[in-house]
Amino acid sequence: MSPSSLRYYGIGLENGIYTVELQFAEFAYPDSLTWQSTGRRVFDIYVQGALKEKNFDIRKTAGGKSYVAVYKKYNATVSKNFLEIHLFWAGKGTCCIPTQGYYGPMISALSVTPNFTPTVRNGVPKKKSKAGAIAGIVIGASVLGLAALVGVFMLVQKRRRVSQQQEELYNMVGRPNIFSSAELKLATDNFSSQNILGEGGYGPVYKGKLPDGRVIAVKQLSKTSHQGKNQFVTEVATISAVQHRNLVKLYGCCIDSSTPLLVYEYHVNGSLDRALFGDSGLNLDWATRFEVILGIARGLTYLHEESSVRIVHRDIKASNVLLDTDLTPKISDFGLAKLFDEKKTHVSTNIAGTFGYLAPEYAMRGHLTEKADVFAFGVVALETIAGRPNTDNSLAEDRIYLFEWAWELYERDEALGILDPRIEEFDSEEALRVIHVALLCTQGSPHQRPPMSMVVKMLTGDIEMTEVVTKPSYITEWQRRGGNTSYVTTDYSGDTTGEFSAQRETITPLTPSPAMTGVIDEGR
Repeated sequence: MSPSSLRYYGIGLENGIYTVELQFAEFAYPDSLTWQSTGRRVFDIYVQGALKEKNFDIRKTAGGKSYVAVYKKYNATVSKNFLEIHLFWAGKGTCCIPTQGYYGPMISALSVTPNFTPTVRNGVPKKKSKAGAIAGIVIGASVLGLAALVGVFMLVQKRRRVSQQQEELYNMVGRPNIFSSAELKLATDNFSSQNILGEGGYGPVYKGKLPDGRVIAVKQLSKTSHQGKNQFVTEVATISAVQHRNLVKLYGCCIDSSTPLLVYEYHVNGSLDRALFGDSGLNLDWATRFEVILGIARGLTYLHEESSVRIVHRDIKASNVLLDTDLTPKISDFGLAKLFDEKKTHVSTNIAGTFGYLAPEYAMRGHLTEKADVFAFGVVALETIAGRPNTDNSLAEDRIYLFEWAWELYERDEALGILDPRIEEFDSEEALRVIHVALLCTQGSPHQRPPMSMVVKMLTGDIEMTEVVTKPSYITEWQRRGGNTSYVTTDYSGDTTGEFSAQRETITPLTPSPAMTGVIDEGR
């Protein structure tokens, strides 16, 4: 592949007619529903100086498919013991997809075959023929030797880089299963768009099947995502270090492809947000929802208090909770996870997470503790029992913001009115406990939120409920100002779903804003 021009020479050939066969396949542009698939490679093909193909497009010739071989055959006349094949970019196609330099000509293989039986002589005087043959052999051998040396050097360098990356992963995560890109291409049918399960802020997720029969979910980190090598290593290291019934299982990873790949166990029922708000067809009764909430709480308790390393997930939300065949919840997507020093009370960090699930102290001051996960858990718990997202502009004005509505009902002793109307039967005492716990977990001050181990005990009724102190100020102040909240302007990068990683932020707060707890509309 070249950004401008490729030339191949046949030197010292016997004069005559040859068949030139060229093989092409498009590897740079994936068959996916992403912007990378919109790239176009257009170039011209010349053989012996004659234009054979004008505006040749490999993928177009292959019927719009990448990773499909395309063959071209031409007859060429060699009259001066010399053959030239020239692939030339004429300034057409896209220039910078997926990165600068991907637009020029590309070729996979070529062959030049004589259409006659070669002879020792070449129709010229014997002396001259020998000189020409010797010169051709020497020059040809030199060119081939140089090409071989360059190829070997590039191969060694590539293997060295891959080896260093693998060793770094091995050292950090305890030698996880390393899959080759070829294995995962085969498992996912070359990452076919038909196998896409979904796409988040870090890239698409594909369904696949390994030769041993395991069904997998392959997370491909797109080059446009903001999960770089460090976050990739963090995710692999984090999930490899922790094992729990309510955490997603990581089978391994791949680092020899153009983009890093993570290989997870596949869960047929998809994510919790799809089950609650989408078209999954699942009918979650009260008992199931309670077990989902309890399972998430147990998974977070393990991360915060029971695993060998103290981990704050930082991006707990309904779409990051997967449901297995038994509807057991599995916390997934550890790309933003932070590993804590046990001696530190909090870490000041760049803000990363999802609007609607951010704790006020984290969103406004960057103070991160496990209480940020507790806050996000409270949001997910309330969404699960209400069967709706924390902000829904399609509802009546007094119900748009889930927490405002929940507190209004709670203060009128009508808290059960928030339950999803699709729930036909439920344990009222259990439901009130969940609502009470959700409101405790989303208190404005992190010191008023219980640790996750206590949350589990309150949900199961093993300890008495802690009293909710008061309605959080981020709700009372917002109501007092009639919805005219303080605003947040953030320089951030991410996708339109609200996932972001802030580098700089300018906050003009009158008070902690509901924008931190799900009341986010134009700011999003």
